[in-house]
Amino acid sequence: MVTKKPPAKVAPVKRRTPRPKPEQTINVSVAAPASKPEAKKDDSALGKVIGLIEWVDNPFKLFTVILLSFLFFAGYFAWDSRQVILHAITTQDKMPQLAKQENLLAPARSLLKDVDGIVLLIHKANLSTNSRTTVLALNVDGSREKAIEGSITSLFNASSDRNGAMVSMLNGEVLCEEFKPSSKVGEWGVKQGVKFMCRGSIPPDMGKFAGYVAIGFKDKPEDIAALKTRINLAATDMSEE
Repeated sequence: MVTKKPPAKVAPVKRRTPRPKPEQTINVSVAAPASKPEAKKDDSALGKVIGLIEWVDNPFKLFTVILLSFLFFAGYFAWDSRQVILHAITTQDKMPQLAKQENLLAPARSLLKDVDGIVLLIHKANLSTNSRTTVLALNVDGSREKAIEGSITSLFNASSDRNGAMVSMLNGEVLCEEFKPSSKVGEWGVKQGVKFMCRGSIPPDMGKFAGYVAIGFKDKPEDIAALKTRINLAATDMSEE
C-alpha cells in the first residue's frame, strides 16, 4: 500500500503593485511667429503726400480732402490780408461814393475807347456784406448791356484770382492779369472774347474803396504801365468825394 505524500505547501507569491511613475511635465514653449519689421514712416513732405493719396480710396474721402484744402487756403488768405480788409470795413462809413450812373457814362466810354477794350464793368462795393453790385456794363461800341447791370455777387469768393485782385485794389493798385471767370458777369465777359483783364479801385487812392472798374481785352496790351495810369485817371472821375 503506497502512501501518498501530501502536496508540498507553496508559499503564496505576493504580487507587487507597480508604483505609478511620477508624471513628467514637458514644457513646450511655442515660439511666437516672427513679426514683420515695421515699415519706417516717411515724415518727409513727399511721403505725406503719397500717404494722403493712398488714403483717398473713395469719393467721400476725396470730397473731404478738397473741402479741407479749400477751408485751409481761404482761412490763410483771410488771415494774411486781415489788416487790409479790417481797415477797409471799419472805415467804410468815411469812404467816398461812386458817381451817379449818368455821370459814370462819359469817363467809362472814354476809357474803353482810349485803351481799346472790348468790355467795361463798374461795380459798387459793400465790404460789410461782402457784395458787389454791377452798376454799369459797356460793350465794345460803348453801348450798355442792361441785362448785366444790377447783378449782385460776392467781392471775396473761392477764386484766388478774384481775392488777390480785391486786396490789390484795397492797397491802391491796378491789377492786370489773365482772366478767369468766377461769376455770371465774368462768364458774360468771356462770351464777348475777354481773355485779359485790368481792375482798378474807384477812387484809386490806397484805403479808399467805393468800388472798382474792370476793363476786358482780347489779348494782353503792350504798354501795361500806361494802361494802369489811364485807368487811375478815369477812376478819379468816377467817384464823388
